[in-house]
Order: sequence, then C-alpha cells, then structure tokens
Amino acid sequence: MRSSNPVFSRRGFSRDNGHAGFNAAPAGGPAAGTNPYATNPYATNPYAPQQGAPYGAGPQAPARTDVMTIDDVVTRTGMTLGTVVLTAVLSWVLLPVDEANLGKSYGIAIGAAVVAMVLSLIQSFKRRPTPALILAYAAFEGVFLGVISSAVSTYIAPGVVVQAVMGTMAVFAGVLFAYKMRWIRVTRRFYGFVMAAAMGFLLLMAVNLLFSVFGGGDGLGFRSGGLGIIFGIIGIILGACFLALDFKQVEDGIAYGAPREESWLAAFGLTLTLVWIYLEMLRVLSILQGND
Repeated sequence: MRSSNPVFSRRGFSRDNGHAGFNAAPAGGPAAGTNPYATNPYATNPYAPQQGAPYGAGPQAPARTDVMTIDDVVTRTGMTLGTVVLTAVLSWVLLPVDEANLGKSYGIAIGAAVVAMVLSLIQSFKRRPTPALILAYAAFEGVFLGVISSAVSTYIAPGVVVQAVMGTMAVFAGVLFAYKMRWIRVTRRFYGFVMAAAMGFLLLMAVNLLFSVFGGGDGLGFRSGGLGIIFGIIGIILGACFLALDFKQVEDGIAYGAPREESWLAAFGLTLTLVWIYLEMLRVLSILQGND
C-alpha cells in the first residue's frame, strides 16, 4: 500500500545491496506462507537457504543487522522534527515580524519556503534518501514556519501557535493510538478514498489561489470565514489520513526488512505530514480566534 504522502507516493522502500526491501505492500500486510521479497524466494534474498540444500544444512548466514527498526524511525524522525523546531524558534527570535522588519522577514520566509519545496522535490525523486538533504529541508521549513507563526501570533491571534502545536500533537497521538488498536484499517479502498479526497482538496485550493491572485481578496473564500474553517477541518482530517497511510508504510517496511537508511525516508514523510497538519490547524484556530 502506497502512502499519499508526497515522499511515499512515488515509490516504496527500495532494494539495496542485493537484498529486497519493502516496495508495495498488500493491503493486509504479508500473506501467510508467502515470501515478500520476490516470486522466487531465493532469487533476491541472500539470507534464505540455497535451492537444493536441505534447510539448516551448512553454515548459517549471520542475522542481518542493517534492517530498519522502529527505533531507527523514531530517532530519525526526532532529528528531523527537532531541526524544524530549532530553526523555527531561531527565526521567530532573529526575524521579528514588526513594522521595521516586516518586509525583510516575509521575504526570507518566502525564500525559505521555495528552497524547502525544491529540496523536498529533489529528495522525492532521488533513488536513495539523503540525510543531509532531508535535514536541510527541515531547516528551511523551520524558517518558514517560524516567521509565519510569529506573524499570526503577532497580528491575528496571540497564543494560537501553542494551541496549534498541541493540536498537531493530539492528532498524531490519536491517529497512532487508533492505528495500533486497528480502529483504522488501511486498505486499498481507504487509500483510494484518501487520494481522491486529497486531489479534490488540492484542486479547490489551487482554484481559490488563482481567483485570489487575479481577483484580489480571498478568492472564493476557502481560506477565511466559515468556509475557511470547514476546509481547514477537512485539511486536518486529510492530514490524519495521511498519517495512517504513513504508519502502514513504515509498518510494512519494517516487516519486509527494508534497509536501515530508509528510516530517513520515513522520517521525511512523517515530517511533511505533520507540517501539513500544523499549518491547517494554525489556520483554523486563527480564524476562530479572529472572529471572536
């Protein structure tokens, strides 16, 4: 099952060093009695016994130590999110959004957002995850988030940033708990529904952006007022669905023996999803407080 996350949607976990990692998992995980590595169980898995040799005969291959584990995913995700948070705090402090520095701060934020987008696209199309590239993306993304959060907190809704962070953490914890309890089951139907909803959501946002650019104001009104709240909540729900798809991807990658370096790809994808949820949460809360 491929995730709708921009990183995971292009490819699954890769093959590396002659052994197969995770590529595309069946909806329910590995089927009993099947080999997830290849049609021929001995063609790509160097750790399986050789054809024609009785099982257990001869010296046993050492257990693989280069496979991805949940600890690897947690560690890399912590490093990536930590970089986002650190640069966000530094940009908040060093790039104050006030009358004297407003233009400069917004210019840096827009530049950082463009660089972060380019880096994320480069990583998405690379065959292997590159830790330096992923951390660079996280740093520039943090600069953008820091300035935007400072602007919202200063001019629209003081204190909303803490609420948005707490809300994002609550969504993450809630989806993780529901996924572990199997209240959320990631199937092909679930995947298809999320992808269709995401495409429709992004299309509407793109149309709204075009109307706002050429017509002024908020375009069709999807980013403010009552419609803004509704579409913001839809965006948060979609982000929660992305998290479930990402959890499924990581779970199957670990089950299928993906290379350890792929934990950076998992961290990258999870970071993108959490940034999405935070921005939608920030928008909804700022609209609600701005209407008070």
